[in-house]
Amino acid sequence: MKGVILAGGTGSRMLPLTKVTNKHLLPVYDEPMIFKVLKTLKNSGIKEIVIVLGGESVGDFVRLLGDGSEFGVKLMYVYQKGAGGIAQALSLTAPVVKGDDVAVILGDNIFEDAFKRELEEFKLDKSNDCYLFLKEVPDPKRFGVAEVGDKGKILSIVEKPEKPKSNYCVTGLYFYRKDIFDRIQNVIDKIGYSNRGELEITDVNNLYVKDGKVKAVFLKGFWSDAGKFETLLKSSNFIKSKNQKQ
Repeated sequence: MKGVILAGGTGSRMLPLTKVTNKHLLPVYDEPMIFKVLKTLKNSGIKEIVIVLGGESVGDFVRLLGDGSEFGVKLMYVYQKGAGGIAQALSLTAPVVKGDDVAVILGDNIFEDAFKRELEEFKLDKSNDCYLFLKEVPDPKRFGVAEVGDKGKILSIVEKPEKPKSNYCVTGLYFYRKDIFDRIQNVIDKIGYSNRGELEITDVNNLYVKDGKVKAVFLKGFWSDAGKFETLLKSSNFIKSKNQKQ
């Protein structure tokens, strides 16, 4: 199973911090944000990782991370021109990843836990082709929100709903079977890009929901996206607190 870290985008919500650098290189307390994300995949048992980059900071990432040997992983890089959404960024990794199952993580998502057990379960699971990781949040309107039915079954996912059907947001971690690139192509052919000009990962995930091939994993540990000032501070404070307890 290969890993994919999506670290493109412009980071416009975090100007002026991102005027001369990529937001994924900003510090989360004691390390660059990208270190935290890389370690989430590595500690889950994934050793081959593709990082999707954009903008003008590609050289900074390569100087910082190199070939990944310092972290005990093998790193590869893919370039995304502009901001076309999560699904479009993931589609760019097909030449490197196609033929393998894939764990996808957004480069600004900070998780307390690793997911080794869930990864092993996914490998053996014959019933589901997609694992989505849900977290109960107080502000679900900011996220893709899962409507959850009996026994934790996902009934639908709506992107940034005005009237959320639950408080469970879909976090930026996804496990997919190797057919993920066919699913993305299906969205391109039948749905296309959204009003935001993006190829929405929610549309892709809803294909798995429709086919009954998705499992919800409910997170108990800390999670936050660190893509705005408040959540970057929240993530830094959590890491600081956790380090002081160790």
